[in-house]
Amino acid sequence: MQPIGAQHEFHDPVYAQDWANRFVPTRPRQALFDLMVEQITSRCPGNAHIVELGIGPGYLAWEILGRIPGVSYEGVDFSEAMFAIARARLAAFAGRIVYTRADLTDGVWSARLSRQPDAIVSTWALHDLGAEAHIAAVYGQARAVLPTGGLLLNGDFVKPDESNFDYEPGRITPSRHEELLRAAGFGDVQQLAYWEKDVDNPTSANNYACFVGIA
Repeated sequence: MQPIGAQHEFHDPVYAQDWANRFVPTRPRQALFDLMVEQITSRCPGNAHIVELGIGPGYLAWEILGRIPGVSYEGVDFSEAMFAIARARLAAFAGRIVYTRADLTDGVWSARLSRQPDAIVSTWALHDLGAEAHIAAVYGQARAVLPTGGLLLNGDFVKPDESNFDYEPGRITPSRHEELLRAAGFGDVQQLAYWEKDVDNPTSANNYACFVGIA
């Protein structure tokens, strides 16, 4: 049986635009954005610098920049095709956002950031790194670059802890995400919410959760 997951061609402009069109946030996915905005508002200074790992088409950035007027933003991605989509969507916020091209698997993405972040966020991206070891490395680099008290929020596709299905290697269990965050040095690690859970009939588009860690 094919592992539950998806193959992507994010460097292809046609594929990237089609993916963005198909990934317009649903109500549950909007709830993830709402939760992240709430966490940033309650835990970060009003002038915080937010770094998003895997900005993609800019859906999360639109929510954060539009609803938290004092923050600055940095979108990290390896796809110029996605940057083109994000720049068009976020044109109204051009003075508050920078785009940083980096591959999250290369081990040096954090050195390319324009400034130290107060928060690092990501949605539906880290599973595409393809291996638990890459996710662990990203968590470790995020902890190293964040100041004490800095915020990490990751909303991503997961493999249910109780599932017997095979999943692509980047879709790890919620409990494993929490273990990796603690191993990276984060405190106050929590799973904040879990959406569209389906253990018996999972697809590549359901089972996603949001995790928080404090540096």
